[in-house]
Amino acid sequence: MAKKVAVIGAGVSGLVSLKCCVDEGLEPTCFEQTEDIGGLWRFKENVEDGQASIYQSVITNTSKEMSCFSDFPMPEDFPNFLHNSKLLEYFRIFARKFDLLKYIQFQTTVLSVKKHTDFSSSGQWEVVTESNSKKQSAVFDAVMVCSGHHILPHIPLESFPGIERFKGQYFHSRQYKHPEGLEGKHILVIGLGNSASDIAVELSKKAAQVFISTRHGSWVMGRISEDGYPWDIVFQTRFRSMLRNVLPLTVQKWMIERQMNRCFNHENYGLEPQNKYLMKEPVVNDDLPSCILYGAIKVKPRVKELRETSAIFEDGTVEENIDVIVFATGYTFSFPFLEDSLVKVEDKMVSLYKYMFPPHLEKSTLACIGLIQPLGSIFPTAELQARWVTRVFKGLCTLPSERTMMADIIKRNEERIDLFGKSQSQTLQTNYIDYLDELALEIGAKPDILSLLLKDPKLAVKLYFGPCNSYQYRLTGPGQWKGAKRAILTQKQRILKPLKTRALKASSDFPVSFLLKIVGLLAIVVALFFRLQWF
Repeated sequence: MAKKVAVIGAGVSGLVSLKCCVDEGLEPTCFEQTEDIGGLWRFKENVEDGQASIYQSVITNTSKEMSCFSDFPMPEDFPNFLHNSKLLEYFRIFARKFDLLKYIQFQTTVLSVKKHTDFSSSGQWEVVTESNSKKQSAVFDAVMVCSGHHILPHIPLESFPGIERFKGQYFHSRQYKHPEGLEGKHILVIGLGNSASDIAVELSKKAAQVFISTRHGSWVMGRISEDGYPWDIVFQTRFRSMLRNVLPLTVQKWMIERQMNRCFNHENYGLEPQNKYLMKEPVVNDDLPSCILYGAIKVKPRVKELRETSAIFEDGTVEENIDVIVFATGYTFSFPFLEDSLVKVEDKMVSLYKYMFPPHLEKSTLACIGLIQPLGSIFPTAELQARWVTRVFKGLCTLPSERTMMADIIKRNEERIDLFGKSQSQTLQTNYIDYLDELALEIGAKPDILSLLLKDPKLAVKLYFGPCNSYQYRLTGPGQWKGAKRAILTQKQRILKPLKTRALKASSDFPVSFLLKIVGLLAIVVALFFRLQWF
């Protein structure tokens, strides 16, 4: 008889977990608190307690080819970076294609997840839910927690002396939806992450003045990279990942600094990271430097004190007539339906094996999906997590001993601090390709580049030097997809399709620039010849 699995949440992680359960022959039931799928990526005009919230203008920071699920490419006419409504459309297409909606119980809140009385032998869980004011209890063989980590706002008011005297309006970025109602205001945005930058840029179009306060600074990069390709298509390759693993850390950091300062000097814009040698996730924003350049946004250091209508900064400067403060200060983790001992966050460390499994359980039948912050797209990451977890539930993959798992957790945390620092916002940070390969290795889906080089050198070169997207993890092993190779070889046309909306005459096969280079080279040769003749 198929094992019954409870999936909590019907956002990205929940949807892909449902599909992985079905693929492995498990029997999933998904509990979704709201009336629809999409989770964080479904914009709603009003903020609701216990639910993720985004602003209306949110656009993805990772491109479609690097963000799609491994056996389901996004439509080729979709733009490379998607507005939240377009991404939600993709999730709806995905859910319909694999008939996932029938497994979801909407408007159902999970109240508690507790070990069954015979857990030590069965590994089962008792899940209590509530729908239409009626409580129900059911027993499941396993649980996948897919409720996300962008729900409980972190507002460190104790770090802002004088906040109680401030006469203006202040709120967390979670409350922000659009700039209406904030026209003509002097606005202070606290933080310099992606949300802070997006909100500051958007508000700067309507506000009298926007200030952005940062404690540590940040690298800022645009979505467009070399030759106009999406940044992650260029940067997220196995070759670059190899360089990061073999080059000394000082060399890596020097290279990153040069790369980040290529478009503009971060020091001149007041954005340079305080510790620029940490490998922290950069801010992805195309407009922030321009807004600073023409004065719509002014970058300020940490707030030292707040007064009735002003802010005093640690460099001694004062900005008067502040009307609104937006705290873009991140989120804390909260799983109110779980016992505190199951998912521990202590000293900014998550005690989960590979960010998924509580190491102390007698039976590995509970896992968190998507509780991670990779330096790349979360969607393929959550998918690989779900693929591995469902195989563990099924007994096809096994976990090491509790001692080994705890040692891995501690070592991983030490490496995370060395690379990314101790900031709360970096608690879930991890390298991208290394982590994907780690998961793929567990399920036998990691591509073997060397053997592929002998069998199919063209594909091997694409895998190693091209973008490391999710299709690579469907070439072999469990869950192999026959369309994976074609998806890899045709990704360029899906990238260019939505860009080429204006018909142009075919360019010459012998470009003028190449001709000029040849002529210049000949001129140099001739000049050298006559110089030698002269002597």
